[in-house]
Amino acid sequence: MPGNPSTALPPLCRGTRPPHCLLYAGEPVHRSGLPPNALARLCVRLIHTSIMQRQKSLLTNDLLFPAIIWLCSRLLIWIAMLAIAPNLPAPPGGVSPTVDWGVFAAWDSASYRSIATSGYEYANDGKGHNIAFFPLFPLIIRGLMSLGLPFEVAGTVVSNVAFLAALYCIYFWVKQQHNQSGARWATIVMAWFPSSIFTAVIYTEGLYLFLSTATLYAFDSRRYGWTALCGALATATRPTGMVLIPALAMASWKQRRPPIAYVAALATAGGLILFSIFCAVKFGDPLAFINAQKGWRSSFGFDWQGWWKMLMQITIGSVNWKHGGIKDPLPPILFMIIIAIGYCLWYFRKGLGAAKLDYSFGALILLFWIVAGDPLINTATILGGAYLLWHLRHKLTPANFIYGCLAIGLLLASGGTISLSRLTYGIVSLSVALGLLLSQNLRWAYQTLFFFTILLVAFSLRFAQNQWVG
Repeated sequence: MPGNPSTALPPLCRGTRPPHCLLYAGEPVHRSGLPPNALARLCVRLIHTSIMQRQKSLLTNDLLFPAIIWLCSRLLIWIAMLAIAPNLPAPPGGVSPTVDWGVFAAWDSASYRSIATSGYEYANDGKGHNIAFFPLFPLIIRGLMSLGLPFEVAGTVVSNVAFLAALYCIYFWVKQQHNQSGARWATIVMAWFPSSIFTAVIYTEGLYLFLSTATLYAFDSRRYGWTALCGALATATRPTGMVLIPALAMASWKQRRPPIAYVAALATAGGLILFSIFCAVKFGDPLAFINAQKGWRSSFGFDWQGWWKMLMQITIGSVNWKHGGIKDPLPPILFMIIIAIGYCLWYFRKGLGAAKLDYSFGALILLFWIVAGDPLINTATILGGAYLLWHLRHKLTPANFIYGCLAIGLLLASGGTISLSRLTYGIVSLSVALGLLLSQNLRWAYQTLFFFTILLVAFSLRFAQNQWVG
């Protein structure tokens, strides 16, 4: 019967489904040319290829890439702080955090809370006061709090949203001035650098990176109105923003920019000037925000003692430094072993080959960090950053290079070595320089990403446990 589908099948397929019969549109169909397992493998291969192409298209999409990198870094930090840290025992001097918004508020966050809720306070008594913290960040938090958000929620939202904007700025800026590969790795460096933990908590890093990057991006794009606006907001966010003023003026002179560029450079001082006027009116001291720094550092200038301390902690260990002699011989012995291994690797580099040499040095750097700890990170961040700027000085734009050099100079002359890695991370020029360098050597790029991931998790756990980071 023509209406009976079973009679339309070959005799072998009637009533049974042998190995060579497949279902097609709900009915078994005989396929003698292709076994089902081969067809299944083909389907899986096609599906896998389709997924890989879709993933590749997502990672190469200009609008999605910064958001994907931002989300991945946030997930890593949130998992460490909210899922791992609460299940660990409280370390000496730390706490066992609870799973709530309070985990994102510690250390400097208390000063921003007091500013957002009670305003500024200051007395010229040589002690630390919250006037040392610039106003834009707590002002935005206070605006969100007026809408009913708690301080912890408002501060965390501001930091993370501003950091997302910073990643978009650095991506499109580096792509415009260099190439897509450099833009992608600069974005990854900014999102994955260990100190990026401070862009996920209630600190100014996320907001300042956004505004300073936007200022430099606008200047290199010759959008002077945006340069002036973003620059003024940046100088109202962090003290290091003040170096944008001479950096943009010097870049304008070097590139023979029109007079409007100089006007934009000077206009970036707007935030700093307004804050100084506020200090003069409220406290009678236009430099109150500088004088309040005495609570953290007694004087300005190069901190020889601080740098000597860090070098000694790297070479002989923190315990021996505190003791004033060799109490524990293991740290200096390990230091000498690491130096000896590094020398041997370099001496026999031709026999090892490029891949083995790179991976060996990568493992050695990881071991060095395990032995030396934070002093190594602080020292390597600022000294390595200075070297990167000089090494890539011809590739960076004049504004980017000059800003980076002046910002590092300001940190070296600040009179202290506290939080050097965090403060150096706030200089966007270093993320750009390292991103450009890594884009030229993917083997080192992935090793660096692996190392950054370990450090970022460690820093996130320590911050959640209310331990010092940076």
